[in-house]
Amino acid sequence: MPRIALVTCRPGPQVSVDRDLPVLVRALEEAGARASAEVWDDDGVDWGSFDLALIRSTWDYSWRADEFTAWAEECGKLTRLANPAAVVRWNTDKRYLGDLAAAGVPTVPTRYTAPGEVPDLPDDHEYVVKPTTGAGARFAARYTPDEHATALRQVERMHAEGLTAMVQPYVRGIDTAGERALQFFGGNLLHVSRKGPVLAPGTPYDQRKVAHPGLTGWTPTLVDTALARKALASVPGAPELLYARVDIVDGEDGQPRVMELELVEPNLFLWLHPESEPRVVEEILKAAAR
Repeated sequence: MPRIALVTCRPGPQVSVDRDLPVLVRALEEAGARASAEVWDDDGVDWGSFDLALIRSTWDYSWRADEFTAWAEECGKLTRLANPAAVVRWNTDKRYLGDLAAAGVPTVPTRYTAPGEVPDLPDDHEYVVKPTTGAGARFAARYTPDEHATALRQVERMHAEGLTAMVQPYVRGIDTAGERALQFFGGNLLHVSRKGPVLAPGTPYDQRKVAHPGLTGWTPTLVDTALARKALASVPGAPELLYARVDIVDGEDGQPRVMELELVEPNLFLWLHPESEPRVVEEILKAAAR
């Protein structure tokens, strides 16, 4: 009887509720496993007693990224961690988009501004400013060229907290074609969801956003699927990934680009795709048995 920890975080006013967590715990128990939800920073958890620690909804990590990656490295020494600690360290910093672009993966163009540097803000199109370490659109906002002063204040606030800022053009294709989330599990495409724009004009960067507005099931194009697979094949070191989510949008040329590659704690949206639950359980049990 495998012991499986579904790793989550403590509830809080800025933390979303993982609707899938209790469902997944119950489904694994019904399949013969001993499954439990465990908080990643709970010092009382004996991670070595589990056959698998599956990171699920550690959605407070962006406030404590260094602490979280240190936990992942220690946990990975005690048990099988999915995804592996090296993936966690790479993927929790969105500068990974530069690695993907260098590998030939079409991505949303991105510039980075570390603390102490002055940002180069666009003067001819809408753009988005957000931190390289963040989740749920935390500290993200959309600006027009005449809002530079407000954007600079946001960058200064992030720099004061030790965060690196990233600047991207606002991808207008989100307003029409939406953002497509291709979810993989056990190396195979599990299901696809589509959501609308998260960042409304004028929304303050420090206001909480709805992370997945207008979420629906979706049928992917062959082009989207091929791009997602190319992105996954470009992860440094070709690690074994139990799960992955590739978020794709259409660029100004109408061609798909990777917006984000979620390899740490992507929402699975099983509540929207209940037909995927048996496959997820099967793959988790396989991983625990290795």
